[in-house]
Amino acid sequence: MGLKFGILDQSIVFPGQTSAEALANTVKLAQLAETLGYDRFWVSEHHDSPQMAGASPEVLIAHLLARTETIRIGSGGIMLQHYSPYKVAENFNVLASLAPGRVELGIGRAPGGLPRSTKALQRGTQETETLEEKLSELELLLHGSLEESHPLAGLQANPLPEQPASIFLLGTSVSSAKLAAERGYPYAFALFINNDPEAAKAAFDTYRESFDRSKGTEPIAILALSVIVSDTEAEAEETAGIFKSVRVTLASGKTVNVGSLQQAEAFAKQAGESYTVEERDADITRGTKETVRKRLLELRDAYGVDELIFTTIVPDFAKRERSFRLLKEAFEELPVE
Repeated sequence: MGLKFGILDQSIVFPGQTSAEALANTVKLAQLAETLGYDRFWVSEHHDSPQMAGASPEVLIAHLLARTETIRIGSGGIMLQHYSPYKVAENFNVLASLAPGRVELGIGRAPGGLPRSTKALQRGTQETETLEEKLSELELLLHGSLEESHPLAGLQANPLPEQPASIFLLGTSVSSAKLAAERGYPYAFALFINNDPEAAKAAFDTYRESFDRSKGTEPIAILALSVIVSDTEAEAEETAGIFKSVRVTLASGKTVNVGSLQQAEAFAKQAGESYTVEERDADITRGTKETVRKRLLELRDAYGVDELIFTTIVPDFAKRERSFRLLKEAFEELPVE
């Protein structure tokens, strides 16, 4: 069986663009992905960031479903720590009722923004549930009612769809892989966020070794990574060379990846801690379609993954489209055995 391919788009507002233009490009990419035969198209959740227009994936997913016909549309991901599982279930039950079999609910464990936005999202709430408890509640509400032992027994997140949204767990660590395995979820490791090969290998090994098949599901391992494909090696190198990876380490030991040194400073200031920062070239698989195909197959074999999800951060929209076309061509010309 061949590899499955998806696209994760972050609705980035590049210099000289408006947020409306960035969102319009997300729509165009979803339609292109469907035309080219990609399996899924996911959108991300980012808060308090002028550089990213995708603050509400549920709203964007609804629009994308209406502008496409067959491709699966999902979140990469919903930051469940901020929200009531009941409301998330209502949102995705409506979406799944509108587009049966096409809705995917990726759950992220990161805050999706700086400390200020986390405070704003959780303002006025008394957060007592763990993520595991929220996931259990969400599962029940996607499929039916809360159990009799729950304080809100019998509660339903209407409408109940015939084909509920599929849950995926997203992460960058062994702990997220273990949680996905325990719950029988597909698991996506974001190599474009944590580009540590050893961490990725440990996460996927843990996922497969710990997977609970009693849930009636089989493990699905997904690698999410940055890719730029161009007509020449030189063009790919030039396009990828402008991007940096910035990791902030707070005095408390917490680490977070951000997009710039300015964001690193803002994160530390809002957290109220001293910090150190490491900047390096972004880990982007780049080159011609032959070069990229070879590298992607190496990564598939190294991590034992079943599917790949690509994010391509290129300001020139025509080059971004071209990258996704070349990527698909690479595997159509030489099918994966």
